[in-house]
Amino acid sequence: MIKSYFSKRDRQAIAALALLIVFGCGFMWVLGEYGKSHSDSQGRDSSYSQRRYYPKKKDKKYYYATELNSVELFYFDPNTADSAALLKLGLRPWQVRNIYKYRSHGGIYRKPEDFAQLYGLSAHQYKQLLPYIRIAKEYSMTAAEYVGRDNHDRRTSSDNHDSHESKELIPIPKRKISPGEHIILNTADTTELQRVPGIGSYYSKAIIRYGERLGGYVSIDQLDEIEGFPAEAKQYFVVDNPSPSRLNLNSMTLAELKRHPYINYYQAKAITDYRRIHGRITSLQQLSTSPDFPKEAIKRLSPYVTY
Repeated sequence: MIKSYFSKRDRQAIAALALLIVFGCGFMWVLGEYGKSHSDSQGRDSSYSQRRYYPKKKDKKYYYATELNSVELFYFDPNTADSAALLKLGLRPWQVRNIYKYRSHGGIYRKPEDFAQLYGLSAHQYKQLLPYIRIAKEYSMTAAEYVGRDNHDRRTSSDNHDSHESKELIPIPKRKISPGEHIILNTADTTELQRVPGIGSYYSKAIIRYGERLGGYVSIDQLDEIEGFPAEAKQYFVVDNPSPSRLNLNSMTLAELKRHPYINYYQAKAITDYRRIHGRITSLQQLSTSPDFPKEAIKRLSPYVTY
């Protein structure tokens, strides 16, 4: 008879452990079968839902291809078209950003061919869009050309009115003067100034306003100080016997002095400081020791001061 090495208590413990292992394995098998049957019950609906909300890379490619094909062609002005319109025309977002950046820096598309310079625009896209580009006349012309055409359109419109209808007539400027003819700059009014080629309502008023601020023109070159003034119009003006208004450097206040276009705040302060420290001013050369009065400033201010 073989002698046993385990006591009765040990044999009972081993039997209980074996039974527990068998029970645990059976429980795990049951859970696995349940999970499988539950997953199968979802069927195609579950996988379709996942594909719908979490598309694969292949689905993304198909989506973008659909967007690229949905291009609408319509007339547009690249100077004014908004981002929604540009995107509908088939341009990419980064191309639209480049257009906005170009326009924000003062860039203007003056003719359809200028649009071909858009970075990244393919020849196919340009040929496709070219027939639909329409540049407004205020962008395709210079200011002088626009004013001249506008005046011509107004005259033509007035000529076409029925003479029997009682309507308020639009005042028509006189004919433009020819090369060799001149207008006296300091005595002309806005109507006379508009006879000069390239000068319309805007610049005629600007000439009058700046002349009043100066106290009168002493040189035709002073017209260059008006922002954007068309240089080619200067040939039609003359300054005849200028007699500008003069500033009394010994009696005017700092606020009164700095109203003149040729005297800024620091120059006005230099004048009043000189009077306070040294007394009466008898020549602009007395101010030449101040860094605010270089030779150029003294020369252009000379016709406009008295002592």
